[in-house]
Amino acid sequence: MKKEFILGYVYHKQLVASDELATLINRLSNSQSYYFLRYSHAVSGICSNLPDERGEIEGQVFNSICEIRWKKYKFGYEILILSQQKFNLEGFENLTGNWKICDRDAYWHNPEETRFPKGFIFKGENNQSIKPEAIKQRYFQDSDTATIHFVALTVNENDQHPKT
Repeated sequence: MKKEFILGYVYHKQLVASDELATLINRLSNSQSYYFLRYSHAVSGICSNLPDERGEIEGQVFNSICEIRWKKYKFGYEILILSQQKFNLEGFENLTGNWKICDRDAYWHNPEETRFPKGFIFKGENNQSIKPEAIKQRYFQDSDTATIHFVALTVNENDQHPKT
């Protein structure tokens, strides 16, 4: 079965303050959002709750609409938003390209693999497991060049389960 590409949007902003990042995460996340945080010594795994006390150097939040990625620098954060929905966000630039998107099944490495010495978790509310099958990959292709520039995580709308 051939997957059809639909219109996508890519936004970028540099040197965002931590409080502005927190506001953006709250604005674009929803009850079906998941988080993945990278620390200098570990990764969080896929989690349904963003911890109150954070110290990550990079992170992302994703749901069926968009993925927000951030990376910490000395004077702020760099943010990339990969979305199937158009947003009007102050200070964000549209990344040049004729973006088309398509969702596909994700491939997950074995969580016990040595690349994750402490394991890799899919942790939902009340420590219940998140089904990895519910998480897909969203390809962002510049249709002018037929090049895939970004692969984002997304939640399959058909497999979503409300968080309790």
